[in-house]
Amino acid sequence: MSKRKNEEKIFTLVCLALLTAMQIVIARILVIPLSESLRISFSFIPVVIAARRFGAVGAVTVYGLGDFIGAVAFPTTGAYFPGFTLTAAVSGLIYGLFLGKKTSKLRIVLSVVLSQFLCTVLMNSYWISSLYGAPFGATALSRLGQAAVMGTVQIIFMILCLERICDRIKLR
Repeated sequence: MSKRKNEEKIFTLVCLALLTAMQIVIARILVIPLSESLRISFSFIPVVIAARRFGAVGAVTVYGLGDFIGAVAFPTTGAYFPGFTLTAAVSGLIYGLFLGKKTSKLRIVLSVVLSQFLCTVLMNSYWISSLYGAPFGATALSRLGQAAVMGTVQIIFMILCLERICDRIKLR
């Protein structure tokens, strides 16, 4: 393998590790609680940066590993449950597929709406229903508000700041 390829792989690993560490810190420490069940988090930022620079694999890696390491290192509501890590990985996949090399306002909106609906409303509601015996319909309905708030925050942030952040970071 050439020296250039090795350097590129090391650079990619270091960038993904840094973005994963950022995701963990933002998700576990820098959270704005609005109510008992609603909190605003900007933990999606390192994931969308990974999606823009490294595509779906990078975004899945950052969100999946970030969720796993964060849940094990900083447990908040009980034992680790792999379903939530799967949800994070699927969300990363959605961002990676929609925000890879081409980003437009439409792609941003579609990625956020799909991620919030599929992951926050459907998948996380299913995991919560399975874990705690709560009715799925009521759980999904209650999570719609959270998805609407976070989805709005994400869309606004990404439209206003995503390109500027990615341009300034200069990840080669």
